[in-house]
Amino acid sequence: MKTVETLNEGLKREYRVTITAKDIDARVDDEVKSIAPTVRMPGFRPGKVPPNLIRKMHGPALSADALNKAIDQGVRDLMAKEKLRPALQPAVALDDGYEAGKDAELTVSLEVLPDIATPSIDGLKLERLTVPADDKAVMAKIEEFAAQMKRFEEAPKTKKAAEGDQVIIDFAGSVDGVAFDGGTGEDMAVEIGSGQLIPGFEDQLVGVKTGDEKVLKVTFPDDYPVENLKGQPAEFAVTVKEVKVPAASKIDDEFAKSLGLESLDKLKELMKDQVEQELNGLTRTYMKRKLLDQLAASHDFDVPPTMVEAEFNQIWQQLEHEASHEEDPEAAKAELENDRDDYRSIAVRRVRLGLLLSEIGQAHGVQVSSQEMQRLVMQAAQQYRPEDRQRFVEYVQQDALAAAQLRAPLYEDKVVDFLFEKAEISDREVTREEIEAAIEADDDGHVHGPGCGHDHDHDHKPAKKAAAKKPAAKKDAVKEEAKEEKAEAPAKKAPAKKAAAPKAEAEEKPAAAKKAPAKAAEDKPAEKKAPAKKAAAKK
Repeated sequence: MKTVETLNEGLKREYRVTITAKDIDARVDDEVKSIAPTVRMPGFRPGKVPPNLIRKMHGPALSADALNKAIDQGVRDLMAKEKLRPALQPAVALDDGYEAGKDAELTVSLEVLPDIATPSIDGLKLERLTVPADDKAVMAKIEEFAAQMKRFEEAPKTKKAAEGDQVIIDFAGSVDGVAFDGGTGEDMAVEIGSGQLIPGFEDQLVGVKTGDEKVLKVTFPDDYPVENLKGQPAEFAVTVKEVKVPAASKIDDEFAKSLGLESLDKLKELMKDQVEQELNGLTRTYMKRKLLDQLAASHDFDVPPTMVEAEFNQIWQQLEHEASHEEDPEAAKAELENDRDDYRSIAVRRVRLGLLLSEIGQAHGVQVSSQEMQRLVMQAAQQYRPEDRQRFVEYVQQDALAAAQLRAPLYEDKVVDFLFEKAEISDREVTREEIEAAIEADDDGHVHGPGCGHDHDHDHKPAKKAAAKKPAAKKDAVKEEAKEEKAEAPAKKAPAKKAAAPKAEAEEKPAAAKKAPAKAAEDKPAEKKAPAKKAAAKK
């Protein structure tokens, strides 16, 4: 194999690689020998077919396979010979004029990871903000939980339903007078004003009472998950079977017993554990952002443009998706364009921090154990249909870059924990409101880094706010994902899902050092997805 470097500019490299016809032919011979025992041909005993006949029968396929293996090996040899650390999968192009029996001329293009001097971890100083899980916080959590467990009690039959009441209905839907699949139901509980059903459905139930019959006229949303119902006007013949009103939730031993617990004290114990986990999460988030600020402020090096572009595209897709659910999507997207450069800077920061944490972890022997990796794979497999989970496991086992992408978040968290152990940490007790305000102050969109001119140990405001509404992770924003269910009318609608704001996440989400390449659909099982739901109007 011959190699000639044709480009060496910054982190970009390009090579001209020649794989000789002799090497390819030798690989064809190896392929012939490997399949010879299994080849069957009339007039020959099994395994005794002459090699020249095997070549004649399977020549094109053997040559193509040998060429692919020679190219694969040639690229690996190039990486080893030149001591290259590719940022992403190298791009390999075979000359158009290649013919079987001739040398193969390749162009190998790639971006390499930068050489990073072993980062110094001396002198790290962090403040740990802690919030005690006191009785007030525990009771507030129980009250929040009780509100989510809203109960309804029967109202007088003459009671007219109002917002906040629950109505039990039977319904039958039709489009142009024709019933459709999934359009009928019995004893469905509808809380008026909850925003769980398609627009207009709940509003028309205001004023109904037990025994009423009413025809509701609605229009299915354009993003409704059933194709033939998207944007269609429909009618629902509704029979009101019962009207219920909210029942007061008294937090006592009986309430705890209704949840299957022994007493209110036992409920408080469980809720205290949950509150402590939430508060510890806030403490870690704040510390991690301040740690990453210090690392970003003290390290500056070029990062591979393709990695930045991949990270930026991921951020941008999130933001465009969110903007599409605003009241005026076009205006939101136009405003978003004004901050394009800011988000690209965030992508650079994420990539740089990802590479930096990777370098620190390697220098200090931080590892993800095989048991931890196995747990990660099994957890990730749960998002697929049961029949596809084993295929996903095999996919990760066979694709090193896919495994690296899955491993990266845990690895980075372990590096962060390692740095916490090495840092000088001072503790300060604060209120929940204070630590949330401190975290949200970091969500302001400023991109920290060398030469930014700010003291990174203090909060600060950016010159301008992001124009697009930021779906920053608020304290109550993390909800259990909707389970897969059959689409039925009147379909419930999910509140507009807020993707984690990249400007906020930039403080705590370094980009993985390497990303898995896109795979063909047949290589990777399809993810299990809940049917699309109508996004709630922004309030």
